[in-house]
Amino acid sequence: MEHHLSSKECVGLEALNYDREKELSELMSTKGGVKGLVDSGIVNVPRIFQFEADDNLLNQESIDGMENQVPTINLKDHEGKRRRTIVHEISQASKTWGIFQVFNHGVPLPAMNSILESVYNFHEQTKEAKEVYYSHDSSRKVWYYATIHATLRAALWKDTIACQFEDMATDFETLPLICRKPMSDYVKHIVELKMTLCKLLSEALGLERNHLELMECMEPRKVVGHYYPACPEPHLTLGTAHHSDPYFLTILLQGDINGLQVLHKNQWIHVPPMEGSLIVMIGDMLQLVSNDLFQSAEHRVLANRNGPRLSAACFFYPKGTSKDRKYGPIKELVSDTNPAVYKEITHVEYLKQFSIHGSCCSIALPHLKL
Repeated sequence: MEHHLSSKECVGLEALNYDREKELSELMSTKGGVKGLVDSGIVNVPRIFQFEADDNLLNQESIDGMENQVPTINLKDHEGKRRRTIVHEISQASKTWGIFQVFNHGVPLPAMNSILESVYNFHEQTKEAKEVYYSHDSSRKVWYYATIHATLRAALWKDTIACQFEDMATDFETLPLICRKPMSDYVKHIVELKMTLCKLLSEALGLERNHLELMECMEPRKVVGHYYPACPEPHLTLGTAHHSDPYFLTILLQGDINGLQVLHKNQWIHVPPMEGSLIVMIGDMLQLVSNDLFQSAEHRVLANRNGPRLSAACFFYPKGTSKDRKYGPIKELVSDTNPAVYKEITHVEYLKQFSIHGSCCSIALPHLKL
């Protein structure tokens, strides 16, 4: 176990008065991301990646006991005799963990391998080939960026290629050619899996199987490919800071390098890669409409001496045409003895709440309680 430094030791006394905003701006202006810094030959983590926070932020202690393993669910025969068992397992995992791994999910292994390879190939290109896509404007359909944590004003140890879409057939055409077909093919399979999960999650809430589908709240909207370069001093920074997703559902594919952790009973639990499996995470909005029956997954990704670590995530939330639709606790889940916990809110409004309150080591949902 590496020695965990205090906050002042982390940043160094000489770094306390440096111009963080200037160095963040300089990082973004290079359009080379973290990969560009690594390629330049750095042997230390630059100050802008070092967190000026309490020790809990960077504490990498994790519990690996058998009793703390993230639930793994076999979806085989989900339309047959095992359906009741699968629904029960999903219900328990969603209530107590907010995260579970699935296998026999129907997404072909070649499609999974192909998208991870395409994420690697995009980020391994020259800076000149990538910089045309570099932007911090999240209103774009396709953009590539280094992650800046808005609240901490620190950079995270990863680069990302992102595509958000209303129409997969046309919007994917804006993706770089090097990853266009692998991402498009993969998302089509993930959408089929999402439809299955929608029904199983509805039943896990005790509702009719088409309930969540009819709410039109879990539409495929965004796919991202994360690239976490090998880090020379992983104890000083993070790949992804502690957060929960401000969506309804996330389906995550990770490569073969560790790093993902989920917060469970106030302990960080490793979510090790399992070949052929996919990770399902409950988002904040699904916790809201379930009236706290389901719990969103608070998670993070550690920096790692090994790399690059690769992952691909698909996010599900309402389409832009539903931007004015309000979501609140599902009426069938509310009663005199179990009153509504949250007020109604549109997803666009929730994203604004998340940008204000969903800071590192904090979540936005409590600010919406009645």
